Amino acid sequence: MKRIMLLLSMISLLINSACQQEKHPIENDTTFLVTSPIRKDTVVYKEYVGQIEATQHIELRALERGYLEKIFVDEGQHVKKGQIMFRIMPAVYEAELQKAQAETHLAELEYLNTKSLADSSIVSQNEFALSKAEFAKAKANLNLAQVHLNFTEIRAPFDGIMGRFHVRVGSLLEEGELLTTLSDNSKMWSYFNVPEAEYLDLVTSKSLESLPEVKLQMANNREFSSPGIIETIEADFNHETGNIAFRATFPNDDNVLRHGETGNILMPVTFENALIIPQKATFEILDKKYVFAVDEDNVVISKQISVDTESEIPHLYIVKSGLNTKDKILIEGLRKVRKDQKIKYDFTDQEVVLTELNRLKAE
Repeated sequence: MKRIMLLLSMISLLINSACQQEKHPIENDTTFLVTSPIRKDTVVYKEYVGQIEATQHIELRALERGYLEKIFVDEGQHVKKGQIMFRIMPAVYEAELQKAQAETHLAELEYLNTKSLADSSIVSQNEFALSKAEFAKAKANLNLAQVHLNFTEIRAPFDGIMGRFHVRVGSLLEEGELLTTLSDNSKMWSYFNVPEAEYLDLVTSKSLESLPEVKLQMANNREFSSPGIIETIEADFNHETGNIAFRATFPNDDNVLRHGETGNILMPVTFENALIIPQKATFEILDKKYVFAVDEDNVVISKQISVDTESEIPHLYIVKSGLNTKDKILIEGLRKVRKDQKIKYDFTDQEVVLTELNRLKAE
């Protein structure tokens, strides 16, 4: 039994020795790719959720009670300022106007007759003043009747695009009832919330007029064709969120943007002489980031690094601490090496790596 156990132990030792002999040539023959961090001026786009609104967006409501007689426009149609859109049956108001016209004419005749008598001292000046007041009252009633008649026609107060109809022809409208909406989409506003710390960084380093132009990433992940300008910042912070609202204005000549859309505002932030490495060169252990570096003896060592996670660039990290431009770091085969292992490597300039990463990003 002892001989059998001894024989098995020797066989196991021989197998392990053979496996180790097989591993060493693989490790020694594998050539890894390394690069060095580089410093360069870098533009990072910070992203904020934006709510897009028309510069003018109003509700159109009935100004008088009555039946909707006619609709002259259609939903989604572009209308010009002063163009008639709705007409409420005007018969009652036309009759009131005619009545007011007749009463005004009668009051005018009485006024002229009283004036003539007063000039001849046949009637008193008080009677003449009363006649004059009645005439003025009649003219005011006439103007009011004309206004009510005009209210039966709803006209566009500005150039814009019609919204959805909430009524149909023949509907009995109450005063103030919602008819539709009208939006001026020639320029669009996008509101987005900025945290207090970022707000302070912006306003202490730049004036409102010198804030950078921003981009708009639409819901389909494409960028809007024209950049926007930050024109205003709200007066107060939201005490619940700690944010303050910015408003960017975008030209909308092609009417691509509509009221109520959402998108992401991309604000550029420039980092001068930033230290950059590829994201694929890093790995995480307990929420801490590391890289594998190669020392002067070609031995792999691990280095903990700190990166700017709030200013992330696609495929890249901005390194805050832990590396310098003289370090050599692995960018491939991180799972195939271990700490204190001696390796062979090929060095490639990171500009070449960046070119390849940009190509992949474009695809």
